Amino acid sequence: MFYEPKNGHGLPHNPFNAIVTPRPIGWISTRGADGRDNLAPYSFFNAVAYTPPQVMFASTGAKPDRDGTKDTAANIRETGVFVVNVVSFVLKDAMNLTSGPWDKTQDEFALADLEKAEAQTINCPRVAAAPAALECKVTQIVDLAGDHNTMVIGEVTGIHMDDTCLKDGLFDVTTFNPVARLGYKDYSTVRDLFSLKRPGQD
Repeated sequence: MFYEPKNGHGLPHNPFNAIVTPRPIGWISTRGADGRDNLAPYSFFNAVAYTPPQVMFASTGAKPDRDGTKDTAANIRETGVFVVNVVSFVLKDAMNLTSGPWDKTQDEFALADLEKAEAQTINCPRVAAAPAALECKVTQIVDLAGDHNTMVIGEVTGIHMDDTCLKDGLFDVTTFNPVARLGYKDYSTVRDLFSLKRPGQD
């Protein structure tokens, strides 16, 4: 099968997200200029550079109470900072609950009964139970083609790791099983690992 997205695919559901998988989930926490906290997951997310460490995520769609965007992007435009919280398997239901189209006044930490911890390099909350969290300062906000598509790029200024996830000096994802987004309503988790050496590596 071949299709051009501009002409449609003719399938019951859009296959695009199912093709580009698995995708890590950036569980983004923000604090608005008014002091209200927000937490929402984004599956258009990834790390994009080592030095300095940088990440990106894209917000798609809009809420009627946010004038053409979503709470996360609106807060970031106001403050210029955010935290990426890593989603472990045990946090999957809380993450899913925070994905709802809640009113901008709703604190999703409270909604999902999640303990907050304060970031150290920025004024922003993080998920205390997350196995890792990345404190970020915005470097670019890019308006993408299409309606309400916004990409945010941030430099990582602080990194939190749960000490129980460190094994022999390595951050071991099998200790918490990160959750990944697939297509449709599907998710996956990392349980099995294998290693490959690049050509020329010892």
